[in-house]
Amino acid sequence: MTSALDSLQFGPGLDVAACTRAAADPQSRLENQDNFLLIDTHGRAVFMRDQQQQHQRVSGWPQGHARLAVLDGMGGHGFAREAAEAVVAGLLGMPACASLGELAGRLDALHTSLQLHFAQDSAACGGKRPGTTLTMLELRPGLPALLYHVGDSRLYEVNCGQVAPLTVDHVPATAFGMAGLLDEQTWWRQVHGTSSSQISQAFILGNALANPAELSAPLYELSPLNLPPYLCHLPDRRALELQPGAAYLLATDGFWACTDPYAWVGRWPALFERCDSARAMGQALFDEIQDRPPAGLHMDNISAVVLRVAPGAAPLAADVTWRSPDAESPPCRKNA
Repeated sequence: MTSALDSLQFGPGLDVAACTRAAADPQSRLENQDNFLLIDTHGRAVFMRDQQQQHQRVSGWPQGHARLAVLDGMGGHGFAREAAEAVVAGLLGMPACASLGELAGRLDALHTSLQLHFAQDSAACGGKRPGTTLTMLELRPGLPALLYHVGDSRLYEVNCGQVAPLTVDHVPATAFGMAGLLDEQTWWRQVHGTSSSQISQAFILGNALANPAELSAPLYELSPLNLPPYLCHLPDRRALELQPGAAYLLATDGFWACTDPYAWVGRWPALFERCDSARAMGQALFDEIQDRPPAGLHMDNISAVVLRVAPGAAPLAADVTWRSPDAESPPCRKNA
């Protein structure tokens, strides 16, 4: 397992750690096509290249700003690891973003430029563009975090013994929900109650959300304008108030590729309650999936970035408690 250094600093009340492994089984010979990026408040960066941890100083990085990201290269299209590495390289060269508009604009531009880059190697890629998920947080000093999400990696909030997904998977079930063909309970069951390798959008690759019959080059932003009512509070690009005492987990889908993902994810709050640091939370999660894996776990790369907010931090936003449409499932939380 590769874990980020403890020496990085992310501002008052924030504690961050990152871990990655080729698979839950440490004896696995899988290529690790996942990646992560941490840039701390002093411009010190940690990430992966050639499956090895790298360190870099980001020139001109503003004091107090930070960036977190997790990526899952898509192996079915060739050059999966290289695609994730290329996005990380782009994020290292991308200035700190002060607004959601700036962040979205710069990342959309990076998506387009990397499409052109990999198009030049289309023969080596078998004529297909590679792709990668990207779930990231831009941490601005004294302001809400900025979320940008593409693909089926996820951001979870774990707080007060509850766990809630804060992103919407870019998968066929979501496209069906957007078309009015799935109600909330069916969507929840297909996305969070089962495991699937299908994806409808990825960074560099493009999207099949706007039109499931074809792959289009641009990214398709999910927003309240196109999401069904039961998902419209979870747009891909938004400001996010970090809650005092909460832990935030940016993770790749190898963590819930099992027979009953919802039951497995429901074990995470109890794991985290015993931990007093982001590093300990990440270690507990990796130990649990290795030593007590959920039933039917599929061997896949697993990567996670854990962001822990100190309990004594000032409240940032009100919360409401809600339940999964499955009446037998435990309570989850979402931001109001």
